[in-house]
Amino acid sequence: MQDEMSRDATQRMGKCVALLRDHYRKMRTGRANVGLLEGLKVEYYGTEMPINQVASVSVEDARTLVISPWDKGAVSAVEKAILKSDLGLTPNTAGQVIRLPLPPMTEERRKELTKVAKHEAENAKVAVRAVRHDLMNELKEMLKERLISEDDHRRSQEEIQKLTDRHVHDIDGVLAEKEKELLQV
Repeated sequence: MQDEMSRDATQRMGKCVALLRDHYRKMRTGRANVGLLEGLKVEYYGTEMPINQVASVSVEDARTLVISPWDKGAVSAVEKAILKSDLGLTPNTAGQVIRLPLPPMTEERRKELTKVAKHEAENAKVAVRAVRHDLMNELKEMLKERLISEDDHRRSQEEIQKLTDRHVHDIDGVLAEKEKELLQV
């Protein structure tokens, strides 16, 4: 029973770390990154579709993304989606190719994004601790109903705490990588 609980805890806490990585992938840094457009939806033939289903997105150089829609009619739809988004970027269209230049970020903006990254990391830690809290309550109920012994209860608590510490450490590592990437000029 404890093995099942341990697997559940590892899976749920791992999802918290994966979600943080996903948030960071979408966060703008000083360099061009295809993940920047990952959440962008394009209104195409009356339905909203992810940009990767309408066009190919690639990195031309360190500060430019190139978007090549597969259909000529999609060029204006992709442009509108970029302008409507909260990215704050202006597309340059040349025929069927859309170039998306990323302006260099100011020092102030880098520090602001670092604060946002820290806030996201703290939210991930809170989520990991919430998983720990749920599991500890589950263990208490199991002890109360005499499904596990006191020793098993204590052992399981220690194991859950070790898992929590490991995942919090992983979150700190992901945050350190992102801060380094953000502050790099």
